[in-house]
Amino acid sequence: MKKSLHILIIFIFLPLLLQSATRSDIKIIEASEDIRYLSQKIAKDYLFYYKYPEQYKVKKALITSLNDLAEDLRMIASATEDVDTKSILEFLSYSKGEISDMVSQEPNEENAALILDHSETLLEGADSIENMHTYDFSSEEKMIMLTKRFEYLMQRVLKYYIALNSGFKNPTNKNYFKESITKIEFNISELTKYQYPSDIKELQTNLISYWQTNREFLKNEDKIFIPKLMFISISYLEDIISKLELYHNKNQ
Repeated sequence: MKKSLHILIIFIFLPLLLQSATRSDIKIIEASEDIRYLSQKIAKDYLFYYKYPEQYKVKKALITSLNDLAEDLRMIASATEDVDTKSILEFLSYSKGEISDMVSQEPNEENAALILDHSETLLEGADSIENMHTYDFSSEEKMIMLTKRFEYLMQRVLKYYIALNSGFKNPTNKNYFKESITKIEFNISELTKYQYPSDIKELQTNLISYWQTNREFLKNEDKIFIPKLMFISISYLEDIISKLELYHNKNQ
């Protein structure tokens, strides 16, 4: 009788437990994607601030991004009991703290190099955490994830664009830079496969056209270095992609 009761309880509460686990996984995946994005944005903004220390608005953006990063780390910590995830979070929290200390100082070459390293640590940690938590995405959710990856890659490619022209021109950074361009091209090709309605199709067309223009500047980074213009240009591309993301969110 007791055994039958235990089985009955399991059948009653198991769907609720699975649903709860799924919600937690979704939150963790979303926060991990945000950390990926912020890891690159923070490094990109710091490098820009290092090149142009008079750009105080960029420093304010850095502080805002660090606060957002702290919130994402707290969210993951509250959503999981997984020991491995919590261990990775400790490393990420350490990197975040180190970056915060450096941002509070006057920008310099040594800190720029360290923040580049920490941005890769944050990225690797976010990848590891996301890989530990799975979720079966719908087709529209996959498109949302595609737009998020595009936003992250735009920050990453601009990070290395500035780095390569700020005293950090080495084979590893050059390879990461080229790899980011290749991945953006892949994301663009995936976006072109989606059949958007006519009003959204224009956004898709503008994204492709504008990226092609930016790609030429990026590929000639050793001849043409226009970080202020690229900073604005990438922001415009992100604005387009955020509108596509909003469309897919509403279309779920």
